[in-house]
Amino acid sequence: MAKATTAKPKAKVPAKTTTAAEAQDTVTHTHRDEAKSRFTAALDEAKAGAAALKAEATDRTSEYTTRARGKSEDTLTDAKTKAADLAVEGKAKASDVLTGLGKVVSENAATLDEKLGPKYGDYARSASRSLQETATKLDTKSVDELGEDAREFVRKSPGMAVGIAAVAGYMISRLFRR
Repeated sequence: MAKATTAKPKAKVPAKTTTAAEAQDTVTHTHRDEAKSRFTAALDEAKAGAAALKAEATDRTSEYTTRARGKSEDTLTDAKTKAADLAVEGKAKASDVLTGLGKVVSENAATLDEKLGPKYGDYARSASRSLQETATKLDTKSVDELGEDAREFVRKSPGMAVGIAAVAGYMISRLFRR
């Protein structure tokens, strides 16, 4: 006896139908993708805006720096000119003071001869000549030459320079204290 085999019919797989939940999931996924792309676009736009602001700030900073340098150079030039003018004026006044002091000492040398003796009158005349010579040297030298002479003096005898500065500072402080 032969067995008859019967083939079982295969079950038909129904065509894929989307359920409401699957459709909702697809719509949600589409909205999420759209939101992501919009957010990415907004980030890109914000980055571009920040880069533009940075470039503008850099340009303005450069412009302001250039202006400030120009003004500071002008101010420095003006200050140097004013300082040079004041130094020349101070030199002229110092020379006039030394000349006047020399004349006063010379005029009083005769009185010193009478009251204290000829030795002190000679000291006064010698001091008067020194003051006159110093005033003449001061008149003939430029401010730059005087500055170089002062630097040379400080190099040669720094102790004396410090001592002179201390005495001058003390005298100036006493003068302004009153």
